[in-house]
Amino acid sequence: MISLQNRLILTWGVFISLALGALAVVINLCTGVIFNALVRENIAEKSAEIARTIAGSYNPLNRNFDGPSVEAVGMYFVHEGYIISVEDDLGETVWNARSCDMGRCVEVINGITERMEGAFNINGAMETRRYPLSFAGRETGSVTIETYGPFFYSETESRFLSSINRLLLAAAGVLILFSAALSVPLARAIARPVNRAARAARLIARLHGSEAPAWKAGVFSVFDPKMAESGAKTRELAELAEAIGDLARELDEGERRQKQLSADIAHELRSPLTCLQGTVEAMIDGVYSPGPERLESCREEIIRLSKLVEDLNTLASLEWGASLDKTEFDLTRLVQAVADQFAPAVREKGLYLRTPFCESAPVHADWNRLKQVFINLLSNALKFTERGGITVEIFAENAGTSVCFSDTGGGIPEEDLPRIFERFYRSDKSRSRSTGGSGIGLAIAAAIVHAHGGTIGAENLPSAPGTDAVSGASFRVVLPAHSAAESLYKPEIKR
Repeated sequence: MISLQNRLILTWGVFISLALGALAVVINLCTGVIFNALVRENIAEKSAEIARTIAGSYNPLNRNFDGPSVEAVGMYFVHEGYIISVEDDLGETVWNARSCDMGRCVEVINGITERMEGAFNINGAMETRRYPLSFAGRETGSVTIETYGPFFYSETESRFLSSINRLLLAAAGVLILFSAALSVPLARAIARPVNRAARAARLIARLHGSEAPAWKAGVFSVFDPKMAESGAKTRELAELAEAIGDLARELDEGERRQKQLSADIAHELRSPLTCLQGTVEAMIDGVYSPGPERLESCREEIIRLSKLVEDLNTLASLEWGASLDKTEFDLTRLVQAVADQFAPAVREKGLYLRTPFCESAPVHADWNRLKQVFINLLSNALKFTERGGITVEIFAENAGTSVCFSDTGGGIPEEDLPRIFERFYRSDKSRSRSTGGSGIGLAIAAAIVHAHGGTIGAENLPSAPGTDAVSGASFRVVLPAHSAAESLYKPEIKR
């Protein structure tokens, strides 16, 4: 298989050769047209000059042409390809080049014919032009001039035109050699970043493949930054380098998240298992009696483990494309049902729960899956709100239906907003492990919304316009319009 560098060199070489060849042909044709027009004009002017010269040899005293002068003019121009015949006003021949020197005339005509047909591939024949002669307004005779037509080149003109053609060929050859010499470094300059990108991609594949060493460093740490620098002056190459760099960074981040996920799962499993192990060993050793209280403690830890495993299984099935049981229903009815379910807990905590929606919002979705999303969002809002309350709003728009959950719980740290929908992610401040939960509820909510083809996001609410203080957090779920919801949707698979 031919390399990119050689292909570029070959392509440029062929292109430049064809371009220069076409340019040479065009220049040659244009030069030929201009030169031929100039030659025709020169022949016409020289023929008129011959007629004027012969007319000037007329002697009005004896009403005859000066024979020696006419012969001198005729013999001179025969050598340049003009066959001249002069007649007086009575039609009598004064001088004829053919009768005076027929051999020379034939030689000149044959030479011109051979030059035009052989060297320049122009076929023609002898053409005759007749010019009347006059003196003091009285016609004194006529001159007939035969030339090779439609035009002919003299020996000087032939040498000039041949020199032009040779010069064009030599210039084309030099330019082809110069372009070939220039195409090699240009091809290398373009192929170099592509080759580096290929090496970087192979390195990424090796470091993340099945034979990747356990000690491997981050992919981006081995990414060659020179690859981006070498292609910076070419937009496509710069974009290629940037894409490889983004891929390396994403793989590094994915590697980090995978390790963090393993650590988080291990931690979530370790806590209840440690508690179970300690309680069971204490009962075996006789430290604790196996009474209802101790058994209930073990049961709670087992339920906690089962819930974690169930959540992980739910998340995995959603991310791998679990089917949804979609039906037509009013979204306001579902949200109101979830709000009514949380109303006692909200009142017990001394908070308010507002649901100011009144219009219906028909959707085509999975009732139970969306109910799980809204339960998770309301549960989080209730968990992190100590005063004030929660507001749930529904907005029907052309692009789809939005459900917004707003609380007055103090907001989310800005550095945590981009990552709150990651599995097991918790912020280090208000949303910490001390508040309970496995840290997987928002990830499940996001996976369900994405499976419906929608979006979910979070933002902080300012306490007052023009201030930097935060008064709470707002989670917005956007479900697509009915036609968009019907389209096939492949959720993003997270590994």
